[in-house]
Amino acid sequence: MEDMPPGFRFFPTEEELVSFYLHYKLEGRRNDLDRIMARVIPVVDIYDHNPWDLPQISGDLCQGDHEWFFFIPRQEREARGGRPNRLTTSGYWKATGSPGHVYSSGKNSRIIGGKRTMVYYEGRAPHGRKTEWKMNEYKAIDAEAASSNSSNPPLRQEFSLCRVYMKTKCLRAFDRRPSAALIGREASSGRARGDEAAETSRHQNPQMADRTSSPESSSSSGDHGNPSQTGESSSNWEMGVDNQPLWEWEQLNWF
Repeated sequence: MEDMPPGFRFFPTEEELVSFYLHYKLEGRRNDLDRIMARVIPVVDIYDHNPWDLPQISGDLCQGDHEWFFFIPRQEREARGGRPNRLTTSGYWKATGSPGHVYSSGKNSRIIGGKRTMVYYEGRAPHGRKTEWKMNEYKAIDAEAASSNSSNPPLRQEFSLCRVYMKTKCLRAFDRRPSAALIGREASSGRARGDEAAETSRHQNPQMADRTSSPESSSSSGDHGNPSQTGESSSNWEMGVDNQPLWEWEQLNWF
């Protein structure tokens, strides 16, 4: 990272991973590009390593980051039609969820690759212990073998590209949004300051306090003091910030 400006991060979209990096790796016609890509996506059989050892052997431009990328060559047993061996010395990778697709952007969006998510377990199945390590594995479609209207096009198997990361419960360092807990504290503090100011105003101007206690205003103040409504609104906002991010990081295009 010494030759890169401050703030540099390798942060590609899924479309860029498949349509550019994996595509050119499979083509194998650009030696100059291979040397550059090796600095961010080296060729590593990650199943020979435990996930916590992978950051040390990642590309030199990704050292110190919180996600790491690798090209995985096809295993011999896969070439013979068998299933890949995802065992490591301390555990195993297990697929989770259903396989998905990666789509191109633009008006003529189409399937350009396949995606599978895996979770790392320590120990041996079926008694493995689930960890926070996760992996997204991407494969490019075989454009020559795929038909234009195929909903499940065949995938190329020579190389796959994986993104390894740890599942965390905190926001990224780049994300400047306040946490849900902080928003809740600020909302509570704001309500307390408002109640204190209203109480001070009533003591200073009792005639105004009498006028504001009319039936019309009391119904309004009753709504304002209803904890179920204000609490529900604040709770919904907090849940929205915590569980529904304002944007999907992997869909942002930084190029």
